[in-house]
Amino acid sequence: MNPYAGDLDRNDANYVPLTPVSFLARTAHIWPQRIAVIHGERRYAWREVYDRSRRLASALAQHGVRTGDTVAAMLANTPEMIEAHFGVPMAGGVLNTLNTRLDADAIAFMLDHGEARVLLTDTEFAPAIKAALARVARKPLVIDVADALGPGGERLGETDYEAFIARGDPAFAWQPPADEWQAISLNYTSGTTGNPKGVVYHYRGAYLNALSNIIDWGMPRHSVYLWTLPMFHCNGWCFAWTMAANAGTNVCLRKVEAQAIFDAIREHEVTHYCGAPIVHSLLINAPEPMKQGIAHKVSALVAAAAPPAAVIEGMERMGFDITHVYGLTETYGPAAVCAKHAEWDALDIGARTERSGRQGVRYTCEEGMTVMDPETMREVPWDGQTMGEIMFRGNIVMKGYLKNKAASDEAFHGGWFHSGDLAVMQPDGYVKIKDRSKDVIISGGENISSLEVEDALYRHPSVIAAAVVAQPDPKWGETPCAFVELKPGAAATEGELIEHCQRLLARFKAPKKVVFGDLPKTSTGKIQKFLLRERAKSTAAIE
Repeated sequence: MNPYAGDLDRNDANYVPLTPVSFLARTAHIWPQRIAVIHGERRYAWREVYDRSRRLASALAQHGVRTGDTVAAMLANTPEMIEAHFGVPMAGGVLNTLNTRLDADAIAFMLDHGEARVLLTDTEFAPAIKAALARVARKPLVIDVADALGPGGERLGETDYEAFIARGDPAFAWQPPADEWQAISLNYTSGTTGNPKGVVYHYRGAYLNALSNIIDWGMPRHSVYLWTLPMFHCNGWCFAWTMAANAGTNVCLRKVEAQAIFDAIREHEVTHYCGAPIVHSLLINAPEPMKQGIAHKVSALVAAAAPPAAVIEGMERMGFDITHVYGLTETYGPAAVCAKHAEWDALDIGARTERSGRQGVRYTCEEGMTVMDPETMREVPWDGQTMGEIMFRGNIVMKGYLKNKAASDEAFHGGWFHSGDLAVMQPDGYVKIKDRSKDVIISGGENISSLEVEDALYRHPSVIAAAVVAQPDPKWGETPCAFVELKPGAAATEGELIEHCQRLLARFKAPKKVVFGDLPKTSTGKIQKFLLRERAKSTAAIE
């Protein structure tokens, strides 16, 4: 008989559902006067953020927002977006942060699909929002955010944000959710075909990933975090909640520009920031005078399927400490980290870069990450050669896709979340991505990793961005086609880049075609390969 199965009952004294809102309450209690948010001339201490968030929650509740109601936010990286991450769940609502670069049709779909009751929207995005609202089946309450640092725009709402929260109670008595499995946020994937899928996060996952960010990045208390990452992207990788737990300072940034980033780092002594490889490339390739005057340590997270080695090397040469994380919308943003080892410091920069560029190991608060054969659901050998699919399981995996049980069941087949990324397990147990399953190029029966070819292209001194996709070929079936963006003032020819790749790779892996020009990117800096695949097909047809 189990002696612990008797009268040891769960009760209000020994169990409270997890919620990241508690981080804000605690920090406002301990460090009420410490600066929480900086945005231009605006400064809010942690007590003020707590009071403003409770005002927002109170006003939403007065409007009728209840548990499970969606509150959408079309906002830039501003204080209002930070407050929404606390005020909306305080009212029991589900926060749906919208990608600010989406078109009206996509926004209308999300507002309808998520059944948004309230929409917070920055006036900068009025044209898209106005067109979207004309398409929705049920119009939500629209609340304008007029940011003095923004370009302005038409006001579409019944009220503005400051007037709306002014009617709220700063002592609003919020409660933790009845169940930590309850939805806290809704994030839509940037699907390339059909309608995007609505990824639902729960309170437990948001709480745990917020803490994992601190643990796995080794963030000291009171860090100063610069918002180069869009807060709409996976709830800013949970960093709005992380910074409340850290009792640090959020430095807001409306637009990602090298000058603005370096100025903010110097002025506010920023210690941490995140971004896709394109953000780091922007800084690496900035004029040298722009980089001067930064004497303190700056730590950066880079996230992508595989950041180019040139980016990791470039950041290290700049003196920034860069850490690679990996994840998906479905895993609350980062769920894996390339955890560093002290002995790597003794390696040359090339070897260090190779180790630091891997996807690594599971986050502290994730329970499982491995590479499996998706058919047999067996782990691949740790040989660095056998490819399989990266799988996750644990508390920082989504609840599922909203109103799409078939897609959820498919994603969770076999008791693991299927990422769609192909990878190998290296002998030390670290995961190394080889490609997205849809991005592998099969040429003459040989598999070519588009990421491997891109990595070679990034090592050319004239290349600032590169993407490689399959191009139909009558003889080989498919061959690599490279789309390349050159650094300002730099020059390179197609032949030069092909020859450069042939020196670094097996000759059959080198691109057969190079197309120069600006690459299409998402608002988070990811290159939109689906557009390039169509372009490659068109190019092949013309030839």
